[in-house]
Amino acid sequence: MTIRDDFLTSARIALDLLRDPQVAAQWTEPSALAEYRVSGLAGHLGYQALPLPAMLALPLGDEEVVPLMEHYKRANWTELDIDSEMHTNIRAGGEKLAAEGPEALCARVEQTLDELEKTLPGAENRGVRMPHWGPWAVALDEYLVSRVMELVVHADDLAVSVGVDTPEFPRRVNETAIDLLTRMSLNRHKAIDLVRALSRKERAPQDITAF
Repeated sequence: MTIRDDFLTSARIALDLLRDPQVAAQWTEPSALAEYRVSGLAGHLGYQALPLPAMLALPLGDEEVVPLMEHYKRANWTELDIDSEMHTNIRAGGEKLAAEGPEALCARVEQTLDELEKTLPGAENRGVRMPHWGPWAVALDEYLVSRVMELVVHADDLAVSVGVDTPEFPRRVNETAIDLLTRMSLNRHKAIDLVRALSRKERAPQDITAF
């Protein structure tokens, strides 16, 4: 099993959640995330897979390819307020993807995953980037690590929003997500705070969130 297998598995699990009748029933309702409707959160969840075929189809650029943690350091989105331009644009992008309704979003995600299941296994581990990043890229497999984390986190957000059970992801997928979140948390908190949170409940800090 590779990170590519784990990504495709995680994305299929997320698609199953997007198809849950409760998502469609509460499409226009507020979600568990501030400033997101269920529709926009669903669109954002789908977005973790949707841009990838186009990213892989682009010719290789001359951008610097940096490690994933360096990307997060440069992007610095974890420190931005929810009303910042970046987060406002992310919410608007989710709503745009959801504009035609839940059935259309699910169909688009399924078509994308069908394509990726054919192309992703043999793709070069090349640099990829999203348009709103700065002038750098990350290797494909490291990018997929970040998408797995996003799928796990936002699947929980969406499930909680509509009152259904959070999907069960394979242990390997959870390990990947938790490992990345832990490394991101170390960018914001002292190492001893994470150690205590995981080992000593009597001394555990209230907050070790990665963002």
